[in-house]
Formats: sequence, structure tokens, C-alpha cells
Amino acid sequence: MSAILRGSTVSAPDGAFARLLPSDPSGQTLSHPPDDIACWFVDTNYDGESFFVRHAYFTGADEPYEKLKRALRAEIDEAAWATLYSTVSRPFDPPTTGKIAVKVINHYGDEVLKVYEVG
Repeated sequence: MSAILRGSTVSAPDGAFARLLPSDPSGQTLSHPPDDIACWFVDTNYDGESFFVRHAYFTGADEPYEKLKRALRAEIDEAAWATLYSTVSRPFDPPTTGKIAVKVINHYGDEVLKVYEVG
């Protein structure tokens, strides 16, 4: 998975995520557009042992906003949803651990975790 650290945010390069396919015997990293990604999470203070979701984002095609409304059987504030439907994280404070972790999950449930050292 490839992500770009910009100051205190994380973003997908050129609107695309890369992930390692578990079934790919070559181990090749492939790039996929956000429509192929169901959700991605950021642990902004990763301790190397446990991943804590501190930021959650949802991307993907097929009207995820409408699907979530139906699943919850409730109205969702569109302004709040707009902050979650993104390939760029909200700003966060520098981690005291010196590391952040980004977890990306596709629509099939495949997931990958990438740890970044933060200066």
C-alpha cells in the first residue's frame, strides 16, 4: 500500500491506493483507484502492537452513502459524511510513538496494514 505523508495528514497518491494482493504469488504491488477500496483507517499514534482506529474513511463506488443510510435506517448528516468520504485524512498531531499506521480494506475484505515512521 502506498500513501503519502504531508505534514499532519495522510493522502492517497493521485487518488489511488496500492495494496498487496494476498493471492498474488509474485508479491507484486498493484495500484487500485478509491472505488475499489471500501474503507481505510489511520492509527495516528501506532504503538507497534495494537491498531486503534483514530480516523476512519470510506471510499468506493456504488453509492456508499445511500447504503449506509439504508443499513442504519437513519439519516446521516451530509456534512459529517463528507469528512469521512475522502482519500485525504483530517489533520492530526505528531505521534508520541513516532509511528502511524494506515489500514486499507477492499470490498472483498482483504486488508493491508502499513506502518510509517514519522520524523
